[in-house]
Amino acid sequence: MAAKQPPPLMKKHSQTDLVSRLKTRKILGVGGEDDDGEVHRSKISQVLGNEIKFAVREPLGLRVWQFVSAVLFSGIAFMALAFPDQLYDAVFDGAEVTSKTPIRLYGGALLSISLIMWNALYTAEKVIIRWTLLTEACYFGVQFVVVTATLAETGLVSLGILVLLASRLLFVAISIYYYYQVGRKPKKV
Repeated sequence: MAAKQPPPLMKKHSQTDLVSRLKTRKILGVGGEDDDGEVHRSKISQVLGNEIKFAVREPLGLRVWQFVSAVLFSGIAFMALAFPDQLYDAVFDGAEVTSKTPIRLYGGALLSISLIMWNALYTAEKVIIRWTLLTEACYFGVQFVVVTATLAETGLVSLGILVLLASRLLFVAISIYYYYQVGRKPKKV
């Protein structure tokens, strides 16, 4: 007995068959407009939604402020690490440095904060942006209190210290402003 040979299999090329592709997309429910008027290219984008809805509406100048902050933190950090005497002299106007170690530790802490600032510059996540702005505001606030307490103890008042205090108050105000602006709920259109 001879075995009966099966007929040769014909492959269906569904990628080239336009009618088959359209039927498949119709069954999946993609390709047409939904209730919001959006056209989804895949079932995944239809289920997950459009990422534009979740984009952060950034206040004007936020990215510039983040860049300025990152440069400021990095610059002071490198100055404290490399030239602690000059940094102390610039702030406290001629007072003698007893030890360079605390100033260099300060520079290391600032360098760590500056790395966070640089990374926050490239993120679009609202929570990360707000936390970095809050970190800045806290840092500048603490620095204002510490320098003011040092002034009360030593009695040394110079133009450099007054400019430092005024700039710290300004930086606290700017950081808090952007912190609240980023956290504000968007207006419904």
